[in-house]
Amino acid sequence: MVFHTFGDKENKAVVLIHGVLCPWQIWNDAIERFKEKYYVIVPELDGHTQSEKSTFVSVDDEAVKITEYIRTELGGNVFLLAGLSMGGRIAATAAKSKDIKIENLVLDGAPLTRINGLMKAVFKKNYKVIIARSKARDPKILESAKKDFLPEKMIPFYLDVADNMEEQSIDNMIDTVFTDFNFSGYPDDMRILFMHGTKGNESVSRKCAVKMKKANPQTEIRCFEGFAHAELACFKPEQWNDEVERFIS
Repeated sequence: MVFHTFGDKENKAVVLIHGVLCPWQIWNDAIERFKEKYYVIVPELDGHTQSEKSTFVSVDDEAVKITEYIRTELGGNVFLLAGLSMGGRIAATAAKSKDIKIENLVLDGAPLTRINGLMKAVFKKNYKVIIARSKARDPKILESAKKDFLPEKMIPFYLDVADNMEEQSIDNMIDTVFTDFNFSGYPDDMRILFMHGTKGNESVSRKCAVKMKKANPQTEIRCFEGFAHAELACFKPEQWNDEVERFIS
């Protein structure tokens, strides 16, 4: 894992965690928005490192590395911890640590639920095909990525991720992301925002948001009609930034 930092370390800390198959640069617009007022930290998750290969072991392992960084480098205090998709699962896990204090937790499409073995196998196969075809620079898969997955300006960064991603990382991501999640255990004074869309598999995110609010009444849910999974953050980053800024202020 690599930690990228922006802004003045004396300011309040904002930690942004990217999703599966995403480059850390997906947060570039958020970095530009928040770095003047906050100290922005963006982890480059294992299995997604662009300068050299690394292996994603588990959600818990990533969460431990992030919480340890927060404890040792940020004095244990974070003003905003935000995660996109799988990054939301990691953020939700890290925020339970007793060694750190999170004032605001933002989860966007966080998959806080178990899926069956058949669905896991389908996800693994699909992701492995996507990565293999991306490594081969298949024009069809890259066009599909620009349409459904990442804006065109992110594709070069994504290809760096794809070139270094191993099949073992994909297996480990799917096996550890889609497991049971305990929605309790957050401090009452931790403000929580759960964002999700309405298209495709966002029905899963909606159910997770409802469970989070039931266990943590301080949770605010924002639903974005007509948006698919992670679409707001990836394709409308300024709107995403506006929503988050409105929440934390």
